[in-house]
Amino acid sequence: SRAALLQRDGDVVAPNGTSPVAFYVPSGGSYRIAVRHRNHLGVMSSTPMTLTTTTSALNFTSAGTGTYGTNAQSNLGGVMGLWPGDVNFDGTAKYVGNGNDRDPILVAIGGSTPTNVVSNVYSPLDVNLDGVIKYIGAGNDRDVILTTVGGSTPNNTRTQQLP
Repeated sequence: SRAALLQRDGDVVAPNGTSPVAFYVPSGGSYRIAVRHRNHLGVMSSTPMTLTTTTSALNFTSAGTGTYGTNAQSNLGGVMGLWPGDVNFDGTAKYVGNGNDRDPILVAIGGSTPTNVVSNVYSPLDVNLDGVIKYIGAGNDRDVILTTVGGSTPNNTRTQQLP
């Protein structure tokens, strides 16, 4: 595995912000490629990819790229993306019940005053990646989790499609 940066345009690059992500594995081997994120459900290629000393690309934003599992990605107007909302990094986006991903957001903003916000943060609780942890109101992080699990049925869950 390698640490990498996810850029605003969806590119995944090395931590220096420009280089490709390098994997030091035997050349010519076949590997499934997976992407994990601090508060999104991970995704993995459905078929192995041969890695060599030449840079290879895999476009998880394309609906034509096969992924492991069922409904492993969110369709964002024709562009595929990771499902957001796994703030506790347990492989499941969960809105209600024990171990849900919504309550840690409320705790982070102070618990008793849901209108509080925490600004200028890099945190798994910032589900919409705007630098703010927000529980209610426009642009809040809680609603993103509800949308991920299905919106009208808050007791649904969405599970990461990785083995």
